[in-house]
Amino acid sequence: MGELSNVNAVAHVIQLSVAPVFLLSGIGAILAVMASRLARIIDRARVLEARLDQATPETAVTVREDLVTLRQRAKLIGPAITLCTATALLICMVIAVLFLSSLLKFDAGVIVALLFILAMLAFALGLVWFLREIIVATRSLRIGSRHVHGGRATP
Repeated sequence: MGELSNVNAVAHVIQLSVAPVFLLSGIGAILAVMASRLARIIDRARVLEARLDQATPETAVTVREDLVTLRQRAKLIGPAITLCTATALLICMVIAVLFLSSLLKFDAGVIVALLFILAMLAFALGLVWFLREIIVATRSLRIGSRHVHGGRATP
């Protein structure tokens, strides 16, 4: 009967771990989006830096403005990725503590709660930084500006 109770205890811990595991997959998806945005920022910056070498004085101003915006976006998306990665690590720790508490027979309620609260705070801050990056990106849009404003780029 002792083995059955051990199996039941592990099964219960697995049940408790299902929600954090789903949370991890959601965080992973958001991290993929953020990493993709960072990659696009880097790629665009490389293109603009190459264009800057051959730019006329008039277009060089616009290219430099775009590079400043890209630098600002990269500085915002970096902490967003860091905070969301920290969230994933904290959730992994929640799962590990759940299993350790079952195996070593100790009450981990407070530890799990604190880790989860820290994870949610890190996640919320990561999303705030991500939102800030999106705001900077949308403010700098110049879609169709050459066609709408007679060939001159406008912010």
